[in-house]
Amino acid sequence: MFEIDRYGRTPIYEQIVVKTSRLILSGVLKPEDQLPSVRSLSEKLSVNPNTLQKAYTELERQGICYSVPGSGRYVSKEAPEILRLRTLGQIGEIETLCRSVFAAGATLEEVHAAVDRAFEKGGSL
Repeated sequence: MFEIDRYGRTPIYEQIVVKTSRLILSGVLKPEDQLPSVRSLSEKLSVNPNTLQKAYTELERQGICYSVPGSGRYVSKEAPEILRLRTLGQIGEIETLCRSVFAAGATLEEVHAAVDRAFEKGGSL
């Protein structure tokens, strides 16, 4: 369910935040589903529990999950909509990037091919 790249440039806690967000967007994790405990996930991934705590704290800050004392963390009811709106907001970034690649001489066919490849991979890292 969770995989991390120990040798990548992205901090592990950010990878956990991104992976959790993608699992919610894809419907694997649904509102009110319980997230793995810090202890169990830290053992599974061989990651310091403080790193996972930092990731979960960030998810809570973003409104993606909430904590129930003594019970754990759960995906919030609003999480799918929060993430969907955030993702749709990135379309402006795509437009800016397209202007840059067109200015550099890329063709519309090359850009379409890149978008097609991205969709074929399903957004995986």
